[in-house]
Amino acid sequence: MTGKITIKEIFESIQGEGPYVGEKQLFVRTTKCNLNCKYCDTDFLCDENSKTYNFDEFFEVLKSSNAQTVSFTGGEPLLEADFLSEFFKRYKNRLNKKIYLETNGVGVENLKKVIDYVDIISMDIKLKSATGMEFSLITFDDFLNVAKEKEVFAKVVFDENISNSEITEAATLAKKYAILLVLQPKMPMSNKLNLDEVFEKFYSKYKNIRLIPQVHKFLNVR
Repeated sequence: MTGKITIKEIFESIQGEGPYVGEKQLFVRTTKCNLNCKYCDTDFLCDENSKTYNFDEFFEVLKSSNAQTVSFTGGEPLLEADFLSEFFKRYKNRLNKKIYLETNGVGVENLKKVIDYVDIISMDIKLKSATGMEFSLITFDDFLNVAKEKEVFAKVVFDENISNSEITEAATLAKKYAILLVLQPKMPMSNKLNLDEVFEKFYSKYKNIRLIPQVHKFLNVR
């Protein structure tokens, strides 16, 4: 285990995705990812502005924000699970903030390392039609079987290429764990995408869904 973590950026903003949209959060963007989704619009690679922190330094930075929730995003924050698990063990109670984890859902063993300290989990269900990558739903099933210990919802980024089988599989998985399924259209939206049609196809299979775009992009905030 390393006693240091390299962070791309730490900043305050509003949450622009999912059911906590509009909430002030402190965002901590990590610098690694184990996927290469074709729709990814996030610069998470190290640059001259990235900073490396030890446990004490990291705590002081997070503590200085008056945001009540810290959102760990990336990249993929679970790639830093060894550092984060030890950090949370030492400082979670003193930090006195909710821990919000944004994750791609393909690192269940790393999730196990931090699950005791996380309060809210936003997990992606990755679709081949949107990401260009092939995923087994068993991967996300295993992840949710651990994540269900905490408040968790699933997010599906989709475009006009989404298939009926993908809709069925995502809805079935969300229904199995009785979790909120957030439908997030890929930005910028194609004029070929029929939102009403996609929503109704999901709704016919599972009712606990919400259609929520990336609101921060409409508001022109980070």
